[in-house]
Amino acid sequence: MADSVLVRCPVCRREHHYAPPVYPCGCGAPVALPLLTSVAATQVRHRTWAGSWISVRCPACGRVDEWPQPELGCGCGTTLRVPVAREPADDAPAPVRRQPAAEGLAAAPPRQPVPRPPFRPVTIRTAQDARRAAAEYLRWLGFEQVQVAARTPASGIDVRGTGVLAHVDPSTAPAGLRAVETLWLNGLNDSAEAVCFALAGYAPEARERADELALPLFVLDLTGTPSPVNDAAHHLLRTRR
Repeated sequence: MADSVLVRCPVCRREHHYAPPVYPCGCGAPVALPLLTSVAATQVRHRTWAGSWISVRCPACGRVDEWPQPELGCGCGTTLRVPVAREPADDAPAPVRRQPAAEGLAAAPPRQPVPRPPFRPVTIRTAQDARRAAAEYLRWLGFEQVQVAARTPASGIDVRGTGVLAHVDPSTAPAGLRAVETLWLNGLNDSAEAVCFALAGYAPEARERADELALPLFVLDLTGTPSPVNDAAHHLLRTRR
């Protein structure tokens, strides 16, 4: 995992520890986005497709790929864009090559509990991709029979599974109070865990209401990787792992 850096929100001045995402290069090596610690994070006011992607070179094979610009959701409702250097540092460590173990030299160690595999995100290019990414994340958390609606129904429930339902807001505007309250009521009626996902974060009143209702909020980046926004989301991660 890449080292975390300190990111300060320019709106409320709150500080966050942020670990940059690590992406898999086509050669198999991990690519950690090189964050610029000397440059302050900026508020995301408007999104453009071109401005949401950056070119980063793999330190192992030299291949240049497009990866999503890293973003962070602040507790005040602001979405922060974390600056990234366009080229990784020259002193990046060389990839570690594992040597095959010699057969018959030692007994196998005792079997340990198998950890949950890393989440494999779904790159978001359409609204349906965002729904699929949320569904994959809920499956990864352990929810079963998770299904994605072909289009958002009147109830606003985009994803349903055994004991869980979710609303996914793929718009470029922060999710509002009504979406949070409607989702919570649906979860209450169905006796299910209600979870909200949004691409552009949440309005302050929506975040405040979600905290009161203990409703988990997640922000999706363009790789389809959700990040927990509030305490309820962190609690869901801890209890489902």
